[in-house]
Amino acid sequence: MRAVAIGMSAMALFGCAPTGQVAPAPTAVTAADEARLRQASAAVLFWSPQQRLRNFPAMERVFPGHVVKAGRRVKPLPDGAPLPLPQAEVDAFMAAQNVAGLIVVQDGKVRLERYALGYSREGRWTSFSVAKSVTSTLVGAAIRDGYIKSLDDPVTRYIPELAGGGYDGVTVRQILTMTSGVRWNEDYTDPNSDVARMFAEPAPAGMDPTVAYMRKLPRADQPGSKFVYKTGETNLIGVLVRRATGKPLAQYLSEKVWRRYGMERDAFWMTDQTGAEVSGCCLSVSLRDYARIGMLTLDGGEGIVPAGWFADATRTHVTFPGGGYGYQWWTFPGGYAAQGIFGQAILVDPANRIVIAISGAWPKASDRALSQARLAFAMKVQAAATR
Repeated sequence: MRAVAIGMSAMALFGCAPTGQVAPAPTAVTAADEARLRQASAAVLFWSPQQRLRNFPAMERVFPGHVVKAGRRVKPLPDGAPLPLPQAEVDAFMAAQNVAGLIVVQDGKVRLERYALGYSREGRWTSFSVAKSVTSTLVGAAIRDGYIKSLDDPVTRYIPELAGGGYDGVTVRQILTMTSGVRWNEDYTDPNSDVARMFAEPAPAGMDPTVAYMRKLPRADQPGSKFVYKTGETNLIGVLVRRATGKPLAQYLSEKVWRRYGMERDAFWMTDQTGAEVSGCCLSVSLRDYARIGMLTLDGGEGIVPAGWFADATRTHVTFPGGGYGYQWWTFPGGYAAQGIFGQAILVDPANRIVIAISGAWPKASDRALSQARLAFAMKVQAAATR
């Protein structure tokens, strides 16, 4: 298997912003530029460990994107009592999981905060599929604002180009829970999988690349009957929110969450070859603001999403061996999580009001043993926090 090289060609194409700054999206993109961006996007899954460590905290150096602006008012995160967890256990966990940032917040207070691998409080780290949970929150905001009428609306009402294919009769709710019934392959190790090919294929002029790819997919199961994880469907959610609100996702996220809730630092959201945010992935956020995303769900999101939205979004709507899924949130007994490949996570224990946010660079996109070890560490944190 030969990975597509990114390196200097993509950096030269999109500019190399100084660390901590965000490169603006290009104003004009040629056909050759689009082809290079498609190749670079597909190659992320096959970066070397050195490329991951270099690029995960600086995706704006490699890709174009939009800024999610923070406001002047910052939601405070005061220090709490240090977590009674042996430092050796924390060090061992971070080393074994290649963790760059780890924070534990309970009742709105920081009980543990650690950085490694050159990362710091002032930096950002990519989210991968943690972004899915943020995108679903924008659906809640759009419902509250009246842009989306109902989760039971057909998705073709907002994306009519999907009509006549596998998405006929599929609802917004079924997209959120990934139960559309449309066939999909999310194998991160296979360069011919749907998740790898989605942005590797050119789209017809004027058509969103996700829509162009997804509209060709056939139906495999009855809508609502089976959970199949599909990054492409979160990208469709992003298309839906953009069209319903008439705003770029970064702008809407800034208005509804970043400024209103009090995020501390600007975020960066990678864009595709058309200049639209890749809503199933690639939102780069500071560690403390990842924690604030978890806190937002505990606080209920008053003034941002409808009352009860997070209670509904983070409950189990569909089950499968080993877990459950809500509206782009993973669910498990006693809590829920936003999770991304290569070790990104926001773990939430609502009963004890604990949020654990982790940024890292696993050696593999996904790994059962690493996932289980992370859960075991989270249980140690929970036990220490509730002594």
